[in-house]
Amino acid sequence: MAFLRTLKQRFGIAAPRVAVRTHVPWYWRWLVIVTVGALAVGAGWTTYDSGMMFSGFRQSDADRALAELNQTIARQEQDIAELRTRAARAERQLAIESATYGDLARQMKSLAEQNAALKEDLAFFQTLMPAGGRDSAVVINRFSVHKELIPGEYRYRLLLVRTGQREKDFQGRLQFVVNLSQNEKALTLTLPPEGEGDAKEFQLRFRFFQRIEGTFKAPPDADVKSLQVRIFENGSKAPKLAQTINAS
Repeated sequence: MAFLRTLKQRFGIAAPRVAVRTHVPWYWRWLVIVTVGALAVGAGWTTYDSGMMFSGFRQSDADRALAELNQTIARQEQDIAELRTRAARAERQLAIESATYGDLARQMKSLAEQNAALKEDLAFFQTLMPAGGRDSAVVINRFSVHKELIPGEYRYRLLLVRTGQREKDFQGRLQFVVNLSQNEKALTLTLPPEGEGDAKEFQLRFRFFQRIEGTFKAPPDADVKSLQVRIFENGSKAPKLAQTINAS
């Protein structure tokens, strides 16, 4: 019985199925796989290249276009650098020309002012031509005082002219008296200070005229009200003449 059951299991309906296959060597199988893979890659590349051609795009053309763009950018950068150099050179030249123009303008203005002052002096001297037998005298002309940009600093100007007979030089000295107000108190400042009357800038020696110009300093919190100039002749303790003007 057991023997019959064994035969039925092997050769009966319930026996396992057996497949008969032809034996293929391994190198043939690999050759087929490689061939199929190469065909697939070739088909894919052909499809890709056909698509690029159909769309008008090729890698070689793209590389050539990119190279041309790089060359164009390099040329433009070189042109920009050259233009920047030219612009910097032009700016420097313009700055030099502007400075030169400014210097010329200042010189012209200064010369015009000097010319106007000389014309005024000439007109003034013509009115003071000496008359026969007239005694010599000193006249104060164009006396002014005004503030400078520095706090507490003032500049004064005046012109001394001799009239009449001028056989010898007038010799003497200047003295200024500054009247100012500080903290609601009236104060007086003498220039030059006591004991410095022989200071060179205050000495006078001229035959026809002498232009006087200088500065003095007052306390920054003081208000200069007026300035008086006194003219002393050598050998005299009393002023020969004096004139007072208000500060502007």
